[in-house]
Amino acid sequence: MSDCLFCRIIAGEIPSAKVYEDQWVYAFRDIQPQAPVHILVVPRVHMDSLENVDNENAVYAEKCLQAAAVIARQEGLSGGWRLVSNCGPDAGQTVRHLHFHILGGRKLSDTMA
Repeated sequence: MSDCLFCRIIAGEIPSAKVYEDQWVYAFRDIQPQAPVHILVVPRVHMDSLENVDNENAVYAEKCLQAAAVIARQEGLSGGWRLVSNCGPDAGQTVRHLHFHILGGRKLSDTMA
């Protein structure tokens, strides 16, 4: 999608601080980090959110989860990390492209809201 921020980042039209990529996934540092380590993991195909995962595209969500584990190890998050995907505006999703936030690098709050 030409108007999707994350599609444009994946295409190289907008610069990013890439930390990982493969044929399925692209991951980069969040420009407004909420933790010392805050990385966004996005599938290379456009899907609005987890609400749009189905039997035909579920492999992209699976590959994002696998990549998140690899990235967490690369980042040295041995004390723990959080993986979050917001679905829709009420959950705080601001970019309508499926993505996962890897958060870590310090003790995170016990509450999620």
